[in-house]
Amino acid sequence: MPTVRDLTAMAGENPITMLTAYDAPTAELVDEAGVDVILVGDSVGNTSLGHESTLPVTVDDIARHVGAVSRATDDALVVADMPFLSVGVDDAESIENAGRMLKEENAEAVKLECGPHTVDLTERMVQLGIPVMAHLGLTPQHVNHYGGYPRQGTDREAADRILDLARKHEAAGAFSLVLEHIPSNLAAEITAELDIPTIGIGAGPACDGQVLVVDDAVGLSEWSPSFAEQFGSVREEMESAIDDYVSAVESGAFPADEHSHEAEDLDELY
Repeated sequence: MPTVRDLTAMAGENPITMLTAYDAPTAELVDEAGVDVILVGDSVGNTSLGHESTLPVTVDDIARHVGAVSRATDDALVVADMPFLSVGVDDAESIENAGRMLKEENAEAVKLECGPHTVDLTERMVQLGIPVMAHLGLTPQHVNHYGGYPRQGTDREAADRILDLARKHEAAGAFSLVLEHIPSNLAAEITAELDIPTIGIGAGPACDGQVLVVDDAVGLSEWSPSFAEQFGSVREEMESAIDDYVSAVESGAFPADEHSHEAEDLDELY
């Protein structure tokens, strides 16, 4: 199992692979494929819980899914994504919520959607033994502020703010940095500036690693963002299998004789 130190050492050396997972069967498959990091993302709100954004996701939701993923994972580093308003409001509560993911659900680290308000918090968490993965660029928990999910850092002033926050979170002790939906040349600049690894999603090829939502990667999502790639067609396979099941039941082909048994001692009852 890679540690956060191992991951940091991969910067500029070996590409880092990261996927989300939200349940034990998916985590087992992702882990067996040799993925370095499993992120239990607050994207579970969109992918599994039926919400239109990540905002309704609770600490209890994340904890439940982190526990399921951790129990099914042997090799990958498991990172818990801290949901909206679970960190950054009150330091003591933030530390308690993040610590719960390690102490009770067996995550190895937490991810924070970052801003100026999370620099000191990152430092304090690291001091207490909670490894922090920072997240800059498009931070989906700010959807109401953005009015959607637009690309970030598209002018020099905005880019400099992201670069400055990246430096500050590295100095505060973050062991890695997710960069989401920013120009590829900005991601390249940040990656060159930092010693910790950058992990991109919609941020180009210069990052030290890449992350995708697993539903997008395997083709389970009905819709995927433009920066995602579908490497399979799980949705089509499931649709076909479910259609075949319905047809088999309706036609009487399922269950067949091999799907049940008779008890000889009950013959006199019929």
